Amino acid sequence: MVFMTASSDPKVKLYDLHPPLDDFRAEVLAGLGRLPKSVSPKFLYDKRGAELFDAICTLDEYYLTRTEMAILQTYAGEIATLIGDGALIEFGSGSSQKVRIILDAMPQLPVYVGLDISKQHLQESCTQLAKDYRGLEAIAICTDYTQPLQLPDIPAIGNKHKVGFFPGSSIGNLEPQEAVQFLKNTALSLEEGDLLIGVDLKKDKAILEAAYDDAQGISAEFALNLLTRINRELGADFQVENFEYRAVYNPVGRIEMYLISLIDQVVHLGDATISFDAGEQLQTENSYKYTISEFQKIATLAGFQSKQVWTDPQQWFSLHYLHLASQ
Repeated sequence: MVFMTASSDPKVKLYDLHPPLDDFRAEVLAGLGRLPKSVSPKFLYDKRGAELFDAICTLDEYYLTRTEMAILQTYAGEIATLIGDGALIEFGSGSSQKVRIILDAMPQLPVYVGLDISKQHLQESCTQLAKDYRGLEAIAICTDYTQPLQLPDIPAIGNKHKVGFFPGSSIGNLEPQEAVQFLKNTALSLEEGDLLIGVDLKKDKAILEAAYDDAQGISAEFALNLLTRINRELGADFQVENFEYRAVYNPVGRIEMYLISLIDQVVHLGDATISFDAGEQLQTENSYKYTISEFQKIATLAGFQSKQVWTDPQQWFSLHYLHLASQ
């Protein structure tokens, strides 16, 4: 069911497609019942999680944000030309920092749609965009965009060509076969529109591990906040101090992020009892890294072809403009 509410700015509309609490509970219980245990990274992003991730993006070790933003700034004019007068739809809008670079290069863009699972963070970001870009109508859709999605009927979009924007290399959170399916679903939700997507590239293990386990411990706080959220929203009794965070590079081409149980312990969530052995891992996230050709193969399997690729001088990060091969 879709709920639409107005914000304090009349140019901002919120469509609430947020999954119900029972879905959160069911997915968490299913993940804790698996061996090895895991919880989807999408649940890291409650309001506090979103704030902590914003803090991570400013860290010296976390090269991804500043590198992608530098690429966007360098090639904003080319990107604006490719988008044209389409409707820009951002998957995982967060604080909407990166899309501002595109909006600055496209003052004529009439409509922006932000998709994110963190409702309060999303609405605040879209409201600020509407204030800062007075000709822009901002639409906020609170949803799990990793699942198949049919966009609501949004009059401001009309018959405009839809261009998706998926920055931050969040595609790396998905297993490669899941990434193919996500891109297929994205093509359907965009009604065969184009897609601008950020993809992190393979590089030295030490650089990657530092990016995901910073010296200040903000990455650890971000991951541990997941347990705090599960306690608060689902009534679990995780003792957060009995877990530690770790990020390690797997040579298959991904960073793996875990919460490690420091002791033998038992956690309760409703009627469920979950046992942890000392040293047992609860996986919170993967982040796959690709070469440009590896990612292009994934895009091809989903029916896309590459129209343009931009990288930074160090070849640490890439930005791909994709369109459907049939177009």
